[in-house]
Amino acid sequence: MIGELLKSQPEIALFVSLAIGYFIGSFRVGPIQLGGVCGTLIVALILGQTGARLAPDLKNIAFALFIFALGFTGGPQFFANIGRGWRYGLLSVIEIVSVLVLIMIAVSVMRLDIGTAAGLLAGAATESAVIGTASEAIGKLGLGDAETLRLQANIVTAYSVSYLFGLITIVLFTSQFAPLLLRINLRDEAERVWRKLGGSGAFGEGQRAAAPALVGRVFRVGAAAGVTVYALEQRHGFNLTVEQLQRNGADVPVDPQLPLAAGDLILVAGRREAVVAAAAGLGEEVDGAGFGQVFAEKLDVVLTRRDLHGRTIAQVRDQAKPEEGRGVYIAAVTRLESTVPALPGTELNRGDVLTLVGAKADVERGAKRLGYVLPATQKTDFVYLGLGVLVGMAIGHLGGQIGGVSIALGTGGGCLLSGLLFGWIRSRHPLVGSLPSAAAQILKDFGLATFIAAVGLSAGPDAIKLVREYGLALPLAGILMVLVPGLLSLWIGHVFLKLEAPMLLGAIAGQQCSTPAISALVGVTGNSTPVIGYTITYALSNILLPLMGPVVVGLAGKVG
Repeated sequence: MIGELLKSQPEIALFVSLAIGYFIGSFRVGPIQLGGVCGTLIVALILGQTGARLAPDLKNIAFALFIFALGFTGGPQFFANIGRGWRYGLLSVIEIVSVLVLIMIAVSVMRLDIGTAAGLLAGAATESAVIGTASEAIGKLGLGDAETLRLQANIVTAYSVSYLFGLITIVLFTSQFAPLLLRINLRDEAERVWRKLGGSGAFGEGQRAAAPALVGRVFRVGAAAGVTVYALEQRHGFNLTVEQLQRNGADVPVDPQLPLAAGDLILVAGRREAVVAAAAGLGEEVDGAGFGQVFAEKLDVVLTRRDLHGRTIAQVRDQAKPEEGRGVYIAAVTRLESTVPALPGTELNRGDVLTLVGAKADVERGAKRLGYVLPATQKTDFVYLGLGVLVGMAIGHLGGQIGGVSIALGTGGGCLLSGLLFGWIRSRHPLVGSLPSAAAQILKDFGLATFIAAVGLSAGPDAIKLVREYGLALPLAGILMVLVPGLLSLWIGHVFLKLEAPMLLGAIAGQQCSTPAISALVGVTGNSTPVIGYTITYALSNILLPLMGPVVVGLAGKVG
């Protein structure tokens, strides 16, 4: 009876897969969490035994929206990291080349069909988007309907089997085994790097600093009498600002050339370490009940200046003229929806979202110098979105032969490239193409989950056959496809590229596109230094790996 209901109303099977799948995926065992996508796939494979099927058109639309949004949000960082972040980018190249070689070895040794080979890539690399691009590539081979469906079902089954083992392997490798191989205490090393970047304390993701990085304190001028406002601020590297001044009970306009007088009450704001260092030379600290809130304004600004790409926060402040940078502080750096520690030694990339804090006039002046203010809009530009997807579909028709191997991009590859281009254009011309981050996240989450549920339902009957055929070979292959690239990257990154261990391990998690791995790393290190390496390789691998779907299908067909 349930089977007949699901067959007659497959939309029920879709939302049951989403609801139960995300519920299963929310459970965590130590650092391991399946996630909603994998949970949805498992439930869909089970429900697929009933014969419930979703229309292919729904599957294609969902995947097109997901892959376009993926490219759109990653476009600015992808282009920003090409060339300049070459040391980390090299790790993504190692990932791509090594997994392709290992896949071809597995095809030859295990006699894998092209669907199973592509699913092994998607699962071991924990990159779900490969399922879509590889499925489309198989659909363009001109095979019979039954054979096409069988091979596409094998992608999903091989993915589901190898994903779990790949996920466990990358989490344990980055957070536990790699530090042992490097012979380091990862928490101590992360704290050392944090302080090297200019941090005065370590705190983990999800935690708030007991002593905030930006503070405002009120002093009664004593030892600093006779010193001008400009000289005081210059003495501390312009990391603090005299925001307000009262003399004999009356407010006095703050002018950089104004000398401080004994008994003046001054509100000093800025980086905590600078204010603490200045306190002894200022005078007695008072409660300052008569002063207003200094950090009254907060603006999110997209960094667009080419000359600031790759510069640290401290270098950006040093480069700015005092009258331009005065009173402007970077409180947070967001990169690819991850928060990067906003320390003096943190390097900035074009496309980063900088949260500026300070007085209203100061942050507005700083925003004009750095880039453009991120509009606080909830509206999506559907003209831009629709045009982008159409351009992607047109690009998807392109294809050809490379070395005798037929490669077709398909809608997935085309929409990914189109999303990259349209996202990059949006970052340069913010008045067009609004796609708020929350809307983009919905497109990615719902689009991918719907696509995964659709392919899982159609693959259900063939899943058991493939598992019986290969047994433990697929899980073992998935583990090797994580360990070999991980060990290569660890060796090259440590010995030749001289990358700091927390950033190196974060980059290895990023080259594997593994969010659970970076979460586990942040938990082990106690601060967010691994995120600095993670964002670069994640941006590159998240784009390059899906493009490998058609390549694996072409190569596996040739080798097999």
